Amino acid sequence: MVDVQIKRFSELDQNELYDILALRQMVFVVEQNCVYLDADNKDQQSWHLMLKDQEKIVAYARLIPKDLVYEDHTSIGRILVHPDARKQGLGKKLTIESIQFLLDNDLSSPIKISAQLYLKEFYSNLGFVAQGVSYLEDGIPHIAMTYKR
Repeated sequence: MVDVQIKRFSELDQNELYDILALRQMVFVVEQNCVYLDADNKDQQSWHLMLKDQEKIVAYARLIPKDLVYEDHTSIGRILVHPDARKQGLGKKLTIESIQFLLDNDLSSPIKISAQLYLKEFYSNLGFVAQGVSYLEDGIPHIAMTYKR
């Protein structure tokens, strides 16, 4: 059973912040071999959703307020599941919890994500609709997707 925790940046303790940053580097930089600037000055204004198994973060998403990344949209980013915790439905649980939190806290804004293209069907099954054509982001094919109530 995993515990869902959502915190503002200022509420994260040092160990949580370290674990989040280490996990994001493990998945996006090392595993996906993608060199990019992770510290993009958006963490401080975002919420951080963690699925924890005891005290270990097994899944994570950054919940971004309206207009910080996309005009008139909230967003979900840095969506990941720890490599040791995959194939357990945590990605789906994480995304559903993220959507619900954003809908509950900003009733007027649709949610926009930049999804890795290979996950298009996964996000479509959760209510996201693809927008436009695919593009490269940090050398990885992505597609813009929007979730509306």
